[in-house]
Amino acid sequence: MITIRLAAERGHANHGWLDTWHTFSFADYHDERHMGFRSLRVLNDDTVQPGMGFGTHGHRDMEIVSYVLEGALSHKDSMGNGSTIVPGDVQYMSAGTGVRHSEFNASKTEPVHFVQIWIVPDRAEYAPRYGQIRVEKADKTGRLRLVASPDGVEGSIALRQDARIYASVLEPGTETSFALPKGRHLWVQSLRDTVEVNGHALSAGDGLSASDETAFTFKAPKDETEFLVFDLA
Repeated sequence: MITIRLAAERGHANHGWLDTWHTFSFADYHDERHMGFRSLRVLNDDTVQPGMGFGTHGHRDMEIVSYVLEGALSHKDSMGNGSTIVPGDVQYMSAGTGVRHSEFNASKTEPVHFVQIWIVPDRAEYAPRYGQIRVEKADKTGRLRLVASPDGVEGSIALRQDARIYASVLEPGTETSFALPKGRHLWVQSLRDTVEVNGHALSAGDGLSASDETAFTFKAPKDETEFLVFDLA
């Protein structure tokens, strides 16, 4: 079964410094029909104005992945990590027993546009940890590039959950395919322009969930497209 989650139907808040869209219930947006999909709990599409950001705040028992589309995002946390991530970087923080962090737009002139993903870990009370990888555009063009997995294979981030995240860029008129093992579930999030998934067109911000399906074809019908694929237990 395939279900489409349209971008315009997501939760939305514009705080001036932050324009944020919530695929699933988050903060002041609550919808019992959209509380997550399998272990994928949060999928936020955030644009932060220059010099602004999220002050120091706490998390626990959540796998947090950040994927930058435009601009530069600065991160500091109570584990002593500090970095600035740009398009091509994938950042990971396992909050575990508790961690505090801040996220700010590193530029004084340009906004930062990024996607933040929360995945529920397979158990609570892990020790917090941090990771970061670099995925060049060429490495994810024309294919699904694994960026997070339970065992950290192929240079991916190691998640504490039976979940895999792939990133892909398709040039106009090209396609790629994916075979999902029986009994697993797929979420696709379109990030830039339009991607067709088994004939279903997803514009930027649209999501697609699939269960009881095993074969998928992704196409860029007209323009270059960028999207994320989640393979979930």
